Amino acid sequence: MDVGPAVSAVRLYAEDLRPGVVFDLGSAKVSKEEILDFGRRFDPLPLHTDEAAAAASRFGGIIASGFHTLAVLQRLLVDAVFSRAAVIAGREITSLRMRAPVRPGDVLHGSMEIVEVRPRHDGTAVVRSRGALTNDSGTVVLELQGETLWEHRPPGGREGRTV
Repeated sequence: MDVGPAVSAVRLYAEDLRPGVVFDLGSAKVSKEEILDFGRRFDPLPLHTDEAAAAASRFGGIIASGFHTLAVLQRLLVDAVFSRAAVIAGREITSLRMRAPVRPGDVLHGSMEIVEVRPRHDGTAVVRSRGALTNDSGTVVLELQGETLWEHRPPGGREGRTV
C-alpha cells in the first residue's frame, strides 16, 4: 500500500480539537497483491483469494475484504493524525458501514471529522469522530463512527494548536 507522509509534527491534545474539524488523511492505492495476501491471511473467502471464483461472482472480480479496507483507513489515520496525537487508545467502533467494493488499483482517500470532545476528570477526554474512505470515482466505500481516548495537554504545556 502506497501512503503519504504525516501532515505535521505538531503534537495534538484533546483540547486542540473542535467539533466540525475535518482532517484530510491522504490516500492509499490498493493493489491486487495486497488484496490477495490479506484475504489469504485473514479473510479467506473466494471473493478475496480466488480470481476465477471472484470473476463468476456478482462483483465480477477480486475485491478487498471489508477488514482490509478498514485497515487502510486505520493506516491513513495513524500516518496523518494519530502519530502526532496524544491518543491513548481506541474505545469503540459505534458504526461501521462497508458501502461499496474496493477493487485492485483503487486509490482510497480518507477523512476524519471530529464530532465531539468530552473531557473527563482523570486528565483524559473521549473524542467521538467519523471516518470515511472514498475511491477515485467519488464513491464512499467505507464509513466509520467511533471513539478514542485522548490525553489533555500536561500542565504548563504549550505545544500543540487548536484545529
